Amino acid sequence: MSQRRERGWLVWVDMVLLAALLISAQRYFAIGEMLETGLYFFTSTDIWIGVAGIIVLLELTRRAFGIPLVVVCVLTLLYALMGQSLPWIFQHGGYGLDQIMQVVWYSFDGVFGGPLSVVVTLILVFIVFGSVLEAVGAGPVLLKFAFALTGRFRGGPAHAAIAASGVFGTMSGSVSGNVVGTGVMTIPMIVKRGFPPRYAGGVEAAASSGGQFMPPIMGAVAFIMSDVTGIPYLTICTAALLPALFYYASLFVSVHTEAIRRGIKPIPRADRPVIVRHDWIMSLCFILPLALMMTILLSGRSPALAGFWAVIAAVVLGFVLNPELRREPQRLIAGLVDGGKASASIIIAVASIGIVIGVMNMTGLGLRFAGVMQAVAGESLFLSLVMMMLGSLVLGMGMPTVPAYLIVILVMGPAIEMMGVPTVIAHLFVVYFGVLSSITPPVAIAAFAAAPIARANPIHIGIDACRIALIGFVIPFVLVYNPSLSLVADFTVSGLLWIILRLSIVIWLFSTGFAGYAADRLPMPMRLLRFAVGFGMLFPVLWVEVAFTLAGLAMTAMDWRASHRPDADDDEGGEAVATPLSPDAENA
Repeated sequence: MSQRRERGWLVWVDMVLLAALLISAQRYFAIGEMLETGLYFFTSTDIWIGVAGIIVLLELTRRAFGIPLVVVCVLTLLYALMGQSLPWIFQHGGYGLDQIMQVVWYSFDGVFGGPLSVVVTLILVFIVFGSVLEAVGAGPVLLKFAFALTGRFRGGPAHAAIAASGVFGTMSGSVSGNVVGTGVMTIPMIVKRGFPPRYAGGVEAAASSGGQFMPPIMGAVAFIMSDVTGIPYLTICTAALLPALFYYASLFVSVHTEAIRRGIKPIPRADRPVIVRHDWIMSLCFILPLALMMTILLSGRSPALAGFWAVIAAVVLGFVLNPELRREPQRLIAGLVDGGKASASIIIAVASIGIVIGVMNMTGLGLRFAGVMQAVAGESLFLSLVMMMLGSLVLGMGMPTVPAYLIVILVMGPAIEMMGVPTVIAHLFVVYFGVLSSITPPVAIAAFAAAPIARANPIHIGIDACRIALIGFVIPFVLVYNPSLSLVADFTVSGLLWIILRLSIVIWLFSTGFAGYAADRLPMPMRLLRFAVGFGMLFPVLWVEVAFTLAGLAMTAMDWRASHRPDADDDEGGEAVATPLSPDAENA
């Protein structure tokens, strides 16, 4: 009886919250219409209706994302109310509740600002597109292709997880959602091949995170970035392409060297998935909508139109090509429901970040913070970038990609642009570390999402994910010092080829340094030497780059010669028998 009463009481609370949200939203639109035609003087009733809307928004945020984001929003509002009493750069002229509500709730600089507009008009359709692809049966087929293509490599399912998570991750606005969606299948199979559970979770977390900066959709952050910067969407995708490919190449190499260290053989040919005619047919559910979307985008039409027709194409192809969907059409409804839930979550997150955006615009804290960073770092671009990295990792922890990017670029973006870094690279720098905060302990939401599937400690998963994704922490710095990698900023062919050569060698040196296995078992001094040579190759002084690149080439050549010795292991066909490791090696 008490449980029934409690449920009834909660229903009444929800009804009150819903009514308050509807009234406050209606008041926003009504006042907006009046402001378009003339002046409007806010009343105390308007202000308290705005306060009610903020309270409901904070409660929705708590239910969707937990306490951390709510704390950020509340502290921001308190800062706007009492910042005149704070010292140093935090002090401002002071604002009353009526001024704060006029900006945060009733203006285009707050909750209903540009970012929310971009989410509603552009991003939601791509979130629905990802859910529809899963519902029509494209997801399992994509995984099967990934397993078939990567089965001949030592990493097997781990490589498949990287490929599948990269493709689905670009369409998903949620790292944790991608971890759960693909990890349910991939993580147990990675463990079965001989990798430790914590490493399997780390692979999935690192691969799912990378999808957020993989074109063409980049977890929908590309559209927000285009709106914030004014840079065309296709230019942003072009700039993000090579860095993302290098990130995923580093994950592949890292898994390969770890598999060699553990003595894991490729999946026997007889056990690899066979791609049958039905699989090729079903792949059209994925390929044709993406091709249609890219064709519409390249023709100069809007991303929203491209996403709309991609959804229509996926639904039609699903019913035509998938007999299971025709027998169970309710699967499509379930997919649309999932897309609706994901869309609601991202709307809540971006709306709550609108509180932060409004207060930052009122107080000018972001610009003052940028000035302090410039004063502390002096003329050192590297020190500024390190401070930017640390700030991005901290501010991005526990948040989905889009709100993480918004809050980080708002606070940190002006600082890096003041140092003369091209705008598109400055924003990609922030995106990378905002995304990688999802695998950085102690918060590491991607690791926590993978933990129950892998049945491993989430902190250990986060540590392994950071180790696997190390090159992701390096690439943003490489972009700043080597703009040619972006293909759009200060581009030269010679500069591009030079950085591609160096970055390829660095990936190999870092991967073998962590795994401790290249041609032979590497002692710790040799492993540390590989890291030193790798970082030396990226030092922005030409003679240092050349000297260390020659050393890196020599190490790579020795590894290649040793791997082609007559007694070297054959990579084809064996069972997944992992070489026993000592406890120290297991946790290395």
